[in-house]
Amino acid sequence: MTETLFAPLSDLVLRIADLGGPVVLLLIALSIVTLAVILYKLWQFRSAGVGRHKALRLAVDAWDAGDHAAARRELEQSKSYLKPVIAMAFAGRCDAPRLDAEAEARFARLEGGFRFLDSVAQLSPLLGLFGTVLGMISAFQALQDAGSQVDPSILAGGIWVALLTTAVGLAVAMPTSVVLSWLETRMEAERVLAEKALRSIQSTASDAATGPVATAPDGALRHA
Repeated sequence: MTETLFAPLSDLVLRIADLGGPVVLLLIALSIVTLAVILYKLWQFRSAGVGRHKALRLAVDAWDAGDHAAARRELEQSKSYLKPVIAMAFAGRCDAPRLDAEAEARFARLEGGFRFLDSVAQLSPLLGLFGTVLGMISAFQALQDAGSQVDPSILAGGIWVALLTTAVGLAVAMPTSVVLSWLETRMEAERVLAEKALRSIQSTASDAATGPVATAPDGALRHA
């Protein structure tokens, strides 16, 4: 039963190896792993609520307006991964560096896998070029072995196989680069949102702690 299931797969692998050689097999395996990583990142972004911060924005706006009770109610409705950080800022238990570190820790988890995708985008064309060089070497070796009985199809077939590896390498690299750029853009927007929210909350808290300033009869500034 097992042999019946794996026989077509092994035949497919052998055909691919005959067409493009081991480099194409490596690129196909790399593309499968890359697709798995991309799907995982999409699921992670969705489950973390990346880009969906409506309740969190309303909470920050209410805090700016001085309605702290409404701000906390809106924050309770938020499903954003930044909710714990904003709650710490509302409570005033942490200073700015600690809040920034908490936000960065959450960003780092979301950015896991970016280095792998970047490596795939950069190395896939190089692997394709490497396969092209190997294919050209094989083609000219076959041409040399043929001696005086030169068959142009030998050289043409070798060049075709060599160029196939370059095409596969580019086919893996280009979509990976596009997806990585999109993911990085989303994370940059998340950083801007978090920084704006935290600075707004801290500014409001600082103004409340300072209190209104009154002018004494002698002209000196005093806090009311």
